[in-house]
Amino acid sequence: QLQASGGGLVQAGGSLRLSCAASGRTFSSNVMGWFRQAPGTGREFVAAISWSGGSPVYADSVKGRFTISRDNVKNTVYLQMNSLKPEDTAVYYCAGRGSGISVISRQKHAYSYWGQGTQVTVSS
Repeated sequence: QLQASGGGLVQAGGSLRLSCAASGRTFSSNVMGWFRQAPGTGREFVAAISWSGGSPVYADSVKGRFTISRDNVKNTVYLQMNSLKPEDTAVYYCAGRGSGISVISRQKHAYSYWGQGTQVTVSS
């Protein structure tokens, strides 16, 4: 139901834009988030956005470099990643909270819907 895309290999300082397209149901009323998981580590919060697109929340490690946005007409959530660093290398997952839940959460267990992940590799 959630399909993440846009990952790839980029040099440090470069940019990538990830997309998360929903199918089979609408996520226009759901809080949506991005998480990432590097090899040997747990899945960590990156960013999340309310259903209206307001009040985005970011992990301190990406604040000022990443921007989360959404297009509810296209049923798609985006993550614009600028000034990428090697430590941003990970598999990036999009996720959605349950319908009717308006609170943004940084906790992965708060999200009910998950995409398959897209690999982002940043070379130094």
